[in-house]
Amino acid sequence: MIELIKAAVAMGWPALGILVALMFYFKASISDPVANKRAVFKTFIGTIGAMLLFMAIANYKMNFFEESRLLPVSLVLITSMTFMMALYFTNISALLKIGGFMFFIAAALSGYGNWLPQVEGGFPPIEEKKDFSNMPQTELADEGEKIIFGGVGQNKVQGAIGKGQCPLCHAFHKGMLGERAPNLDGLPERAGTQIEDPRYHKGNAAARDSDQKEAFPGSGTAENGQEYIAESHACPSCFVVAGYGVKGTNDKVSPMPSIHKPPISLSLPELAAVDTWLYMREGRDAPGFDEIVKSYEKFIPESDRPKPPTEGDAKPGASALMADGTEPVDQIFAKGQCVACHTIPGIAGATGTIGPKLVEGTNAPLRIKDKDYKGKAKSVPDYIMESIVEPSAYVVKGFPDNTMPKVFGQKLSAGALKKLVDYLSQVQEGKEPPKAS
Repeated sequence: MIELIKAAVAMGWPALGILVALMFYFKASISDPVANKRAVFKTFIGTIGAMLLFMAIANYKMNFFEESRLLPVSLVLITSMTFMMALYFTNISALLKIGGFMFFIAAALSGYGNWLPQVEGGFPPIEEKKDFSNMPQTELADEGEKIIFGGVGQNKVQGAIGKGQCPLCHAFHKGMLGERAPNLDGLPERAGTQIEDPRYHKGNAAARDSDQKEAFPGSGTAENGQEYIAESHACPSCFVVAGYGVKGTNDKVSPMPSIHKPPISLSLPELAAVDTWLYMREGRDAPGFDEIVKSYEKFIPESDRPKPPTEGDAKPGASALMADGTEPVDQIFAKGQCVACHTIPGIAGATGTIGPKLVEGTNAPLRIKDKDYKGKAKSVPDYIMESIVEPSAYVVKGFPDNTMPKVFGQKLSAGALKKLVDYLSQVQEGKEPPKAS
């Protein structure tokens, strides 16, 4: 409140100064006691009204990220002026108050509508049909990079993320963060040696100590490096690299989802594109498209294989949103892969430790008051929204910056974001979490 008053005074001090000066002038210059009292009172009320007006403008400016939203500001101005006039023109006071109330409702609705994160207008790109099987390897590798990072040339951009969502857990270059899962730098060469690890039990899946022995009954184990890569995508828990298992499972369960299943659902051709990029970005010859697809067919039964988009399936205006807001909040958390990095009370499978525990009903007020907080949020919902769309605005102590992707403002619809904010606002340490679905 003190900051708000300071901002209002800094903005409106000339007008406030004039009104205060007029009040003292009327007090000293009007000899008629009744007229003196009336003039001073009206000037005092005008000063209070002006102060409230400037506080409203300052509050809007501070809480709405300083973006230009002239309609709500104009409505706030009109509302304040209308109520002020009602004090002066008593003969039409009721009419002015009714008008002021209508403007107030309009300002509130338009302000709330502008506060919600906006999805960019226009037609989203149409999901086009691509024949990966006939692409040259360089073009196929480019498609793989798009699937992983969202675009060609984005692989060194911290936080870049595509449909495959791999960078949520993996790093791809030396020195880049990827604490939840192994750094995939050098994977094509390393894959051939991993299958010789005694814990892998090459050729003897039943001897594994992991919770899941095989991708499906009878699939067996990998016999070469490419099959190892395919198996690690299709059945991450069949073999967990030491130190990267779910906490408390002794590396028997992987936190990584099977990426051919929802919410990621990469088709076999898309997986072939991803693997081709993994080879070629290191200057290695990639196996042929058919060979890579065959390696995945060994570990993914036909009934589980996602179908690549066909011309009939491509819908005009189909977007690349992770969630459109129609899903229950637990599914939104899953589709955004929040569960991979965060522990979220009330959300099944959300036991991640790479990011902070999300008890934001408890955490947010404390972080806003933190002397190191440089963000713009003034309330719990604002802080949560800011932490999703601008994760570097405040980095919780003990966690590295640039681990969380900065794309959720574009990848989640306004409705999906609101559901996340509403849920997390209610989660408090030591209290029963709200229902998630």
